Amino acid sequence: MVHAADPVDESVSGAPENRELVMADAVTLSGLIRRREVSCVEVMDSFLDQIEAHNPAVNAIVALRDREALTAEARERDSQLASGQYLGWMHGFPHAVKDLSAAKGLPFTSGSPMFADRIAEEDDLFVKRIKSAGAIVIGKTNTPEFGLGSQTYNPVWGTTVSPYDNSRTAGGSSGGAAASLALRMLPVADGSDYMGSLRNPSAFNNVVGFRPSWGRIPETGFIAQGAVVGPMGRTVTDVAHLLSTMAGPDAYAPLGIREDPAVFTESLARDLKGSRIAWVGDWNGYLATEPGVLELCESSFEVFEQLGCRVEAALPDFKPEDIWQLFLRWRWWAQLGLIDQYNDPSMRELMKPELLWELEHAVTLSALDVTKAAEARNGWLSAVTKMFETYDYILAPSAQVFPFDKNTHWPETVDGRSMDTYHRWMETVVPWTMAGVPVAGMPVGFDDRSLPMGIQIIGRHGADVDVLQLAYAFEQATQWVERVLPPALHVN
Repeated sequence: MVHAADPVDESVSGAPENRELVMADAVTLSGLIRRREVSCVEVMDSFLDQIEAHNPAVNAIVALRDREALTAEARERDSQLASGQYLGWMHGFPHAVKDLSAAKGLPFTSGSPMFADRIAEEDDLFVKRIKSAGAIVIGKTNTPEFGLGSQTYNPVWGTTVSPYDNSRTAGGSSGGAAASLALRMLPVADGSDYMGSLRNPSAFNNVVGFRPSWGRIPETGFIAQGAVVGPMGRTVTDVAHLLSTMAGPDAYAPLGIREDPAVFTESLARDLKGSRIAWVGDWNGYLATEPGVLELCESSFEVFEQLGCRVEAALPDFKPEDIWQLFLRWRWWAQLGLIDQYNDPSMRELMKPELLWELEHAVTLSALDVTKAAEARNGWLSAVTKMFETYDYILAPSAQVFPFDKNTHWPETVDGRSMDTYHRWMETVVPWTMAGVPVAGMPVGFDDRSLPMGIQIIGRHGADVDVLQLAYAFEQATQWVERVLPPALHVN
């Protein structure tokens, strides 16, 4: 197990002229560009060189645009700066959008052969906001088919593997985004999360992911599903800045949070003395966990206590199996958007088994089933809210297993216990999805095989800043992202 006393490895591979730019955190890089200490063309060339050097080994970035076109756009960004036109903190940043989201003019496959030829006609709202902040969209990041399963593989783009061990999965569903960050191929990245898709790949790739409160990043309509989009990065500050760009109210999202997202660009430093933290762990043995996961997460308690926090074991007053059952029905309901494809035999035969399993259950749902699931979800939210009357934060493992073999679709057993569904091994993330609360997925160290793990820092609904503040303090005390680089970035 890697401990906090281990030395920092500062040696990295790559050309000296590129290294400084790709290794810089996003906020620092933004400042260099704004002050015109580096050009947007230099930044684009450096990251494209990094992608050329490292992406073939991991297959994280897909649908990469032509270099000449990207260089021309970077040159235009330089011209804008020269004329005093600064678009925002992402001015000149290369950015790749997760392939579950739409970026105009680029493939929008969702990893499915049903949509292998689909080209996005418009940008999703958060993509528009990222572009408005000055970013240049260079391509997409890989994802499982429709984001199902925390293992990034699909028949359109192939498999994304871990930068820490190329024989193992990068996790998912934001696996391409996380692996890209770990290898310094992007400054920041967007992802999405229903069942840990911002949290699992952050754990498996030693980076930071943030699932915002439901409503923080606008979602059109009136029905609160489970999925949210959110930011990923190599520092908490970078993640907070990207959140400030993606978040904010929108007229088409009446249930969204109205708070000014500029709050996320303020300093995250805060005195945390006296904060109370609950550790749910494996819910008293309810969750199957691979040996070493809990021990690694529990090793973080000393850090939190040094920050002035008090950590103690505690559980909400709600049966975890009841949370799982309401989650299943809620998720089945969410898949009914694909019912037309399911009812088309030619389309149905292109669906992965996990999607078929979801839809086969979805079509059996009654209105009463959905109503009862909604009632149960309300009950679970009440239990979480009650727990936050005693505790300021909750901690939980980000995953129940370490990165596993890239050829394994999903772990069928965990610590000798059989998994009854393709996603049961990720149950640790489900309660917090169903509560709609903010969660920071933070690196928490490595096992004796040099495989990374993460921990969830969970807060009250709407308390996104509070969660980021604790995550920032933990990051400053541990520095996992900078301390343990992927092997490909080491100097031979």
